[in-house]
Amino acid sequence: MSRVTVVGGGPAGLSAALFAAKNGLDTTVFDTDETWMHKAHLFNYLGVESRDGTAFVEDARDQVDEFGVTRKQGEAVTGVAESGEGFTVTTEDGEYDADYVVLATGADRSLAEDLGADFDDDVVDVDVDMETSVADAYATGAMVRDQEWQAVISAGDGAAAALDILSKEEGEHFHDFDTPADAE
Repeated sequence: MSRVTVVGGGPAGLSAALFAAKNGLDTTVFDTDETWMHKAHLFNYLGVESRDGTAFVEDARDQVDEFGVTRKQGEAVTGVAESGEGFTVTTEDGEYDADYVVLATGADRSLAEDLGADFDDDVVDVDVDMETSVADAYATGAMVRDQEWQAVISAGDGAAAALDILSKEEGEHFHDFDTPADAE
């Protein structure tokens, strides 16, 4: 089973983790709880009329937990490097191997820079699927946008990254589409 490591526990990171784990990938999230959502109140997030940002993050964490995501809460990632056919993710507590890495660290682009990802001006350069110039390394949210920092956009970026990973794993375009019968 392929291993996906997500660095960041805001809307982008948790969205990527949700899609990856829901579809059978071994998924770990490193979350230092520094998401801007703690300063937000959602009025403009589709399907959410009014929601405190912290409550939203807590619900999102519960949701990814239900799909079996391993959350390394409070464990900060200090480095990400290419290693063989994948990546080594380093924290103060140890090293972890991953086949794919999704960087969702807000405006902190230092891990992408250390990894050697290309930049366009001051933002990480990605394709439409959020993949950086480093194969199988993705950047999402405020890392790739100069100004458009919205939770719903970031969540979409995370979903796009996870769907690209799932498409690579399947060898064809992957669609995560559930029906009412799936909820029964």
